[in-house]
Amino acid sequence: MSKETGRSSERSQRKELPIERGFPIERVNEIAQKEGRAKQYYRPIYTMHKWWARRLGCVFRSISLYSLLDDSDKVEVHEPGENGTLGAFGGGHSEVENLIESVDMADPESLWELYPKDVRIGDKKILDPFMGGGTSLVEASRFGIEADGYDLNPVAWFVTKKQLDAGQSDVEELEEAFEQVKEDVADEILDYYKTPCPHGDHDADVMYNFWVKEVDCVSCGHDVPLFNDFRLAAGRYEHDDEDVCVCPDCDKVVHVEDYRSDSTCENCGFEWIPSEGNTSRGGKYACPECGQKYNIVDAIEEQEGYNLRLYGIEYYCQVCDEAGESRGTYKGYKEAEQADFDRVQQAQSEWERREDLREYIPEEEIPEGAITAASEVSGNDVFQHNYTHWSDMYNERQLLCLGSILRSISTIQDSNTREFLLLTFSEALNYNTLMNIYNPNYNKNTNIFKNNSFTPPTEPIENNVWGTEYGTGTFTSMWEMVKKGVEYANSPTERYVEGGDTKESPPFNKPIGEDASVHQGDMRLIEAEDEYDAVITDPPYYDNIIYSEVSDFFYVWQKILLEDEYEGFDQEKTPRAESIVANPYLGKGSEEFESELHEAFSAIHKALKEDGVLTFTYHHSNSESWGELLESLCEVGFEVTATYPISADMNKFIGGESIEFDIIIVARPAGDRQPISWNSLRRNIVRTAKQTHQRLTENRELSEGNIGVIEMGRAFHEYSKHHGEVQRGGEVMSAKEVVDEIYGIIQQGSDIGEVDVFLDLLEIDDPTYNDLNMLTRGTSANPDKMKQTLLYRMAAGEFILGTWDDEKRQAYIQERVNGEGDNGLTPLDKAQFLRHRYEQGKSIQNYLEKWTVPDDLRELCGELADASGDDVYRRILGGDRTIGDF
Repeated sequence: MSKETGRSSERSQRKELPIERGFPIERVNEIAQKEGRAKQYYRPIYTMHKWWARRLGCVFRSISLYSLLDDSDKVEVHEPGENGTLGAFGGGHSEVENLIESVDMADPESLWELYPKDVRIGDKKILDPFMGGGTSLVEASRFGIEADGYDLNPVAWFVTKKQLDAGQSDVEELEEAFEQVKEDVADEILDYYKTPCPHGDHDADVMYNFWVKEVDCVSCGHDVPLFNDFRLAAGRYEHDDEDVCVCPDCDKVVHVEDYRSDSTCENCGFEWIPSEGNTSRGGKYACPECGQKYNIVDAIEEQEGYNLRLYGIEYYCQVCDEAGESRGTYKGYKEAEQADFDRVQQAQSEWERREDLREYIPEEEIPEGAITAASEVSGNDVFQHNYTHWSDMYNERQLLCLGSILRSISTIQDSNTREFLLLTFSEALNYNTLMNIYNPNYNKNTNIFKNNSFTPPTEPIENNVWGTEYGTGTFTSMWEMVKKGVEYANSPTERYVEGGDTKESPPFNKPIGEDASVHQGDMRLIEAEDEYDAVITDPPYYDNIIYSEVSDFFYVWQKILLEDEYEGFDQEKTPRAESIVANPYLGKGSEEFESELHEAFSAIHKALKEDGVLTFTYHHSNSESWGELLESLCEVGFEVTATYPISADMNKFIGGESIEFDIIIVARPAGDRQPISWNSLRRNIVRTAKQTHQRLTENRELSEGNIGVIEMGRAFHEYSKHHGEVQRGGEVMSAKEVVDEIYGIIQQGSDIGEVDVFLDLLEIDDPTYNDLNMLTRGTSANPDKMKQTLLYRMAAGEFILGTWDDEKRQAYIQERVNGEGDNGLTPLDKAQFLRHRYEQGKSIQNYLEKWTVPDDLRELCGELADASGDDVYRRILGGDRTIGDF
């Protein structure tokens, strides 16, 4: 156990940073909620290429602003736009110093005035040892500081490198190179994606080809198309109240009123329910001929594969469009016909002939791992679905087109320009495999990593690789995204909220990427010592994403052009064992993860200056993960000085619920630690928590959950000063034990329960699981208990609040009403039961007499009326009326 940190006790004299005194989570969150839904408008640089769990730019800009501004003599503030100067800001040293010093817990927003300004900070150097998608480096570079980034993964290195290169790249040069590739291959590729227009004697462009896998029934030998259901898409335009389906009898694409109901094919008269396909959730097929049920993966193994059948097409017809036809005419769906099959055969024959393209197609086998073979992380075993090589994820037409594009890109002479086109190509792979599926609700392609894993579909779609007027994920649409990213990097802007309205600043004169460098390698081998003023990062979180395995998908293509250019691209796969992540396939669990994270924090501690700061985002799960994190930080010589809740628009878990909630952790190198009894420390923590709560409620409107997280940070600070020296009953308490106690202290200070949270959710338009998570943090409300009592539920990824008219919530209440002794009915149960019964015009008088309307029920009905705007809650306690009385 470390009792000495190796740092001077003078640490107590260091200057407190703005981020330690306060952080404007309200302002950051109102931008984060918007940016998370529209990254391509707020910061298009981050949409140039996929990276997983990428934190939002506004979060890291705010972290940089509040972590790095400590000396007004080294700060310049320019108004964005032409000739922006310090004078245009309206103040100099004294005003900036006042903004810095004015930040406190009760009012952290003085420094927020600088958020939309072109701020330059002199004589600072930062490090991100886990740079991933590079958000921290991009945002820090905008302040004009020197920034270094490290990542073990070569794909992360390449993506971040190009983001930083973007600010020093010429858009016109990139456009010229794109035109060269277009002239070289576009016409040939587009010719493979033509289809006879159903409205004239001419061809239309294919947007998407719809395929279905087929196996032979093991019982009768009948071809079994593995349709999950027979719906292609939601109807549009003049058919916007219908669904587009494929008839299982005649294979025609037809419209039906509702795919979940009995339907009749308008072509052949076949009757069926389109929502009932030939497959089940258990991975079995049901033969439509004999009814045999059988495991799909077993059938694939026994038959050594499966057949792929092209059955439908979404098209766009430029001829009909230019002729002024309606949208429903020039853009729609149709069944595949002979000309479409001929084009497939033509592409297959050409692929067999083009030996020159083989070197531009990855030849590597798919490595076995936690998400490619069945494991506790993912049950999607790609090998059971007959995928053994990366090229198996594509058909011959896709390989032909992709190989042609990559070959053309390789001829671009300028390396920077060539790499941006390679970045475009790599991002387009997201949408151009037979691992992609169609989203029928939004009528568009879905990228391969929707679930951060590999999920072999039974109904894959084939995109138009080059692209036409419409469509998602084509090479041309990805090029437009890359180009916008480069334009933004040259002249970045800032969107912010003022007076409830979103505004955008004029372009900044400082481009992205100057004085920033990236390194590919293990951050634990960083040799820097007392070098960095700040470490701003997003460390790995246990096993939520196995980056090495998912990034191999891009790596095997990127290495074709990069293996002779850069170190790190000369292996068959990205690094596995060295990655700091729990990986059950490699036998790495919680102990290994904690040990490696401890090593990482040790390297960070050594690299920081004595008065430096470590600021990072962390996904908070439970008290145990908090204890592990606090233990790791304190053991290597850090003390936690603040924590803040923040939104982050990320899908965190494979196959689990999306929890959009993260914590900002602020830590400084610790001074000498003094012994203390647990009773004394507990009193300090209680006092600090109460003071924090009081300060936070003076001028700020924060939820109890947000307040609880900030209180937690202050409590951690109290503990960090005594880590390893806290005595209880003659024994030293561990960080995990202290965290459990702190949880109890924070929660005891809150009388917010499940009903209070439910009332808060009622006041929110379209509440989400994120809202529930935020509202319950630091309260006594238990989300699991709310779920058990059906105050909320999840259905197909949708958050559903258990209101009085929710059938499942009402069934739960009715079961208890019918039980003996009312079976523990709560006031909320009673109120919702009476409201539902009243709506049906049924008598409620006998229940009012039975329950004698206690004060808590009457008060709750008033609160329900206020929260929901439904005044019927007040009226139901007035007597035996029916709904007709309203």
